Amino acid sequence: MSHPSPPAAKPVEFTHRQILTILGGLMMGMFLAALDQTIMATATRTIADDLHGFDLQAWATTAFLITSTISTPLYGKLSDIYGRRPFFLFAIGIFIVGSFLCGLSTDMWQLAGFRAIQGIGAGGLMSLALAIIGDIVPPRERAKYQGFFLAVFGTASVLGPILGGFFAGADEILGVSGWRWVFFINVPIGIAAMAVVAKVLHLPHHRIPHRIDWPGALTLIIGLVPLLTVAEQGRDWGWSSGRAIACYVIGVLGIIGFVLAERAYKDEALLPLRLFGNRTVAVGSASSTILGMAMFGGLMTVPLYLQIVKGSTATMAGLQMIPFVVGIMTGSIVSGQLISRTGRYRIFPIVGSTLMVAALFLFSRVGADTPLWRTMLVMVLMGLGLGSNMQPMITAVQNAVSPREIGVATGAVTFFRSMGGTLGTAVFLSILFNLLPGNISSAYQDAAKDPAFQQAAADPGQQALLAQAQGGDALSDTSFVSKLTDVVAHPFKVGFSDSVHVVYLIALCIMLVGLVVVLFLPELPLQQRSAQQARAEDALKAENQTPSSGTGEQSARAEPAGSA
Repeated sequence: MSHPSPPAAKPVEFTHRQILTILGGLMMGMFLAALDQTIMATATRTIADDLHGFDLQAWATTAFLITSTISTPLYGKLSDIYGRRPFFLFAIGIFIVGSFLCGLSTDMWQLAGFRAIQGIGAGGLMSLALAIIGDIVPPRERAKYQGFFLAVFGTASVLGPILGGFFAGADEILGVSGWRWVFFINVPIGIAAMAVVAKVLHLPHHRIPHRIDWPGALTLIIGLVPLLTVAEQGRDWGWSSGRAIACYVIGVLGIIGFVLAERAYKDEALLPLRLFGNRTVAVGSASSTILGMAMFGGLMTVPLYLQIVKGSTATMAGLQMIPFVVGIMTGSIVSGQLISRTGRYRIFPIVGSTLMVAALFLFSRVGADTPLWRTMLVMVLMGLGLGSNMQPMITAVQNAVSPREIGVATGAVTFFRSMGGTLGTAVFLSILFNLLPGNISSAYQDAAKDPAFQQAAADPGQQALLAQAQGGDALSDTSFVSKLTDVVAHPFKVGFSDSVHVVYLIALCIMLVGLVVVLFLPELPLQQRSAQQARAEDALKAENQTPSSGTGEQSARAEPAGSA
């Protein structure tokens, strides 16, 4: 009897042209995810004001981040078993459906629900694209193709805020409220992305039977959703209220259940606990959580600062975020090229974390009267830190694990970064909105002693707006700020800036912990073959050995995890 030779059992080496063709499909999907993150930044205030829920805006962001966070490790694990292509296409499809529904929202709660659907798709777009790159490009060569991804991120990061501002600033486009096109624009782009991916993304896949860790997925949901919900709603419910305590208890029980499920499923777990015995994976996961908290939690407030304190329109705020994009692209390109030439990656997350610590400290010094150019310089510094951090950490983790676990390892790092981002957004916005009323009231009390303020506030029109600024509904619709005179508006802006300072100081403390964690990252030699080649060669060796070779494969799989 002859042994059949499956295609995956032959070493596969992709040509430069084939890699570029596959990259074309990946970049379309990643463009959707990157555009959605940036287009919302400048449009959120307008959307929240229009739906009368400025103080509820965190729900729209938190719902999206919860579902994208939870779905990320599922995509990684399932794609390791069944192949990347079907799940990448599914992710794009569900993202399109969620985007269309978001555009039909009539209140903030509906928008949050539909953003949750959108997040299920987004969870796969980024992690699967990174995993596919790990499949086809060796770690040492990956920097050569990094520029293409950066082009996508750069384009989306520049176009996103501008488009978000344009749509948010238009009353109507084709008979539909302008801000709704923030979501509708994803539909044609997503359909085009599906067509390109379906045509060009053909990767050899050798399926290996596995159990699917559904108990792990269920307990992860039970654990994370209540904890993230109480992080967002704690300021309204009270941190020691009955509802909050119920969320704590359910969340902790869910996490305990998740750990027990992962122990029971061992190598077939959603997030195999054995992976975290690998020092690179452990450091990468911990630092990604902290990076996500500092990045999302800190930067969520920058567009709000530009619009509320600096009086920028949504479109102008988008353009003013370009220095941040320039910093990310510069940091990523420089770190990528140096990794490719030297084969060393450890220094870049350390430098990146140091730059982020400095940037967060400088952001905490930005006030209502700080010149805009200074704020933009800090944005560049923050971008350089992020750019030097994200891709090198993914490269380090992919390089440190078995080729069979590229998907689950990439999914784990992306999952922890998303989880950090979800927690950061929920906690920091909760802190911001908790501090705002008191700081604004205090700023107005101080301003009341100024004769110039007294004179300006005596105007009947300004008195009505002033009552709104200091009222309980001030944070549900902030559009009145632009109608105040400069003298009357200034205390409101000071109160907002003072509140933002606290957010950045907390983010700074978190990032200092992140810097310490990154110092423990080991430096391993970068592999010269792609995960696809390594899997194919291992399968070919296993086929040529005796049936007992499964034990050898298991030890080979475990070896990279322990090599850290």
